[in-house]
Amino acid sequence: MNIFEAITSYVVEIDWRYFIELVFSGLTKGSIYALISLGYTMVYGIIELINFAHGEIYMIGAFTGLIVAGALGALGFPSLGILVIAALVAVIYCAAYGYTMEKIAYRPLRGAQRLSPLISAIGMSIFLGNYVLNAQTQDFVRFPDLLPPMPFLDPVSDILRPSSFLIIVCSATVMIALTLFIKRTRLGKAMRATAQNRKMAMLLGIDADRIISATFIIGSGLAAIGGILIASHTLQINFNIGFLAGIKAFTAAVLGGIGSIPGAMLGGLVLGCCESFAAGYFVSDYEDMVAFAILILILIFRPSGLLGKAKVQKV
Repeated sequence: MNIFEAITSYVVEIDWRYFIELVFSGLTKGSIYALISLGYTMVYGIIELINFAHGEIYMIGAFTGLIVAGALGALGFPSLGILVIAALVAVIYCAAYGYTMEKIAYRPLRGAQRLSPLISAIGMSIFLGNYVLNAQTQDFVRFPDLLPPMPFLDPVSDILRPSSFLIIVCSATVMIALTLFIKRTRLGKAMRATAQNRKMAMLLGIDADRIISATFIIGSGLAAIGGILIASHTLQINFNIGFLAGIKAFTAAVLGGIGSIPGAMLGGLVLGCCESFAAGYFVSDYEDMVAFAILILILIFRPSGLLGKAKVQKV
């Protein structure tokens, strides 16, 4: 048997239905990682800070949606209306969290040594996680199933769940909207200028503090969307979901190229698909290990990431 016949035989033997199911599963996970990693990469691109509390913002978004959904459900609102309102409230609430966190924990340390804001970010992560733990519970809490039926998905319902479809479509829409916002709007151009050279941007009249606050607000809002989407998909949340999701989103940001918005999107999708195939064709226990293995390999062989550019420091 020659190589061509061997490859053809292998392709024929593949369970393509199962393969496509794994692809959709990977895109679902990857879309969530991409939404969260956008917050990491936007903040790092402007102030070169890894906001390790970003995963907790994602978790707070999910809990905010749960509280709002419970209140609106008791008032008899329709399920789709509950989901939309819960998402809007979560975005606004988490955006306020992001703004407050930047102003209290990071802005006073902007001129300090680089280790100080990093420690502050870790401290904020621990504080927010324990704050929600004490306010809620350490157990998993059921999130209501608010998605209406999607009849057009019936032919493929065994490989594509409505919640997966919603996550993929919403994430793609948000990413396209963010890209257009960064490229076309006045605030987006100011963000790019500040990321390229903050001192020069300030000399040209750009308020760097306002731009940094806006970056935290937008990134936190995106994390809240991710929290609502994943809660609608898994139908359960707890105080610790932000930690692992945050680490994986950070891995996605590094994989794509920290500081690169297209890289964050690509990194999230690649990481999600890698995890899905590792769990589908090997052992599901290896799923989390894949993220950290990819992080180590990227840091060793391509520290700038897939779409990132190595910075040249002139002396």
